[in-house]
Amino acid sequence: MTAFRETGWAKINLALHVRARRADGYHEIETLFAFVDGGDAVTAEFGDTDNLAIDGEFAEGLSAGGDNLVMQVLMLLRGRYGADRVPPLAVTLTKRLPVAAGIGGGSADAAAMARLIRTHFLPELGDATLARLVGSLGADIAACVASTTCLGVGVGEELSAVPELRFGGTPVLLVNPRQPVATGPVFAAWDGIDRGPLFTGSDLRAQLLGARNDLQRPAIAQCPAIADILLELGGLRPWLARMSGSGATCFALFDAAAERDAAAALLAERHPGWWLMAGTLR
Repeated sequence: MTAFRETGWAKINLALHVRARRADGYHEIETLFAFVDGGDAVTAEFGDTDNLAIDGEFAEGLSAGGDNLVMQVLMLLRGRYGADRVPPLAVTLTKRLPVAAGIGGGSADAAAMARLIRTHFLPELGDATLARLVGSLGADIAACVASTTCLGVGVGEELSAVPELRFGGTPVLLVNPRQPVATGPVFAAWDGIDRGPLFTGSDLRAQLLGARNDLQRPAIAQCPAIADILLELGGLRPWLARMSGSGATCFALFDAAAERDAAAALLAERHPGWWLMAGTLR
């Protein structure tokens, strides 16, 4: 039987500036999205009815019902284009990324499902159209459709390219303490201080080095292990180390793959309970 496959690439926020709290409870942000060449796997086959099975290291506790974003994407696209275009599918989601980790796992999976359906059933849809359609299901999903470096503003759904930043192939190490961090409480604990815009000059790499993640402090209050990870990463001499999203995953960017691999080996020895993923930026 034919199987269709896609990857839900891990998302990282190279920087995340919170600018304002909105009346609707959401926040105005400025963030630089980047994506790692590893993540969850989404596979699908033709089926008599829609079905979702979830396996993998981080499958426990996840809903395989219609409330799962993967199934919501399937239903949304079928509702728009019809059952004659989008047939019933038996889907398997292999969760390799930790959940509630600040690396867009659910959003990445939803975007992977959207790309899978587009590739095999709706090839006329471009990235922009697909992102607009499925982006209504979650703020990060639009950025995850193309899974390339981009600037997100608004609540993160207003995207623009940053061709000046050529980060493809940069060695990256992701580290998570295997402790979930809920996004809502972290945003709610933001202190409300606007510390300025993300980019103000022409040298974007230099600006990135001076940028921040404004959610880092409230996330550490919820999960102190984040501070331990950042301290360890800082001692391994990456050119950038920061928390991603609302935590708890942190990342480190290196100039050479050998430096990344040496750092991963050292952390695996020192902290065998931590989750690590070594890769490169897409």
